[in-house]
Amino acid sequence: MATVPGSVQRSFRLSRSTSSLLDQVAKSTNESRNALADRLLGQALRTERHPLIRFRTGAAGRNEPYLVGTRLKVRQVMETVRGHDADIDQTASSLGIASATVRAAVAYYAEFTEEVDADADWSAEVEADERHRWEREQAAIA
Repeated sequence: MATVPGSVQRSFRLSRSTSSLLDQVAKSTNESRNALADRLLGQALRTERHPLIRFRTGAAGRNEPYLVGTRLKVRQVMETVRGHDADIDQTASSLGIASATVRAAVAYYAEFTEEVDADADWSAEVEADERHRWEREQAAIA
C-alpha cells in the first residue's frame, strides 16, 4: 500500500454517522476519505490550539487560515503587521479589529510560519501572473 511521504498509519473508530458524513463530503469535494480526514483533523487540532482561526476554501480551491469574524487571512494580517513595523495596536487600528485578534494571527503565524509564507508566495505568484495576462490583453487591443 502506498503511503504519503511523512504520513503515519493510524487506526480510528468512527461513529456510523461520522463515517457516513465523511463519505458524503469526500464525494462532494472529490477528495479521498483519507485526505479529507487528514485535512479536517489537522484543521480541528489547529483550531483547538488557536480558537480565533478558522479555515476557508477560496475561489482558487486553496484552503487558508482566516481570523474568526473577519474576511482577513492570516497572511494578510501578517503583511500589515510588517508594514506597521510590528506595532500590534497600529495594525489593529488599521484593520479595524481588536489587538487581541491581531495577536491571534501572530500566534498562529509563529507556529505555522512556513505554511503561511507559502500561501503568501502562492498569492503573489497568482497576482503577478494575472497582471501579466492583463497587460498582454491590453497590448493586444491597443
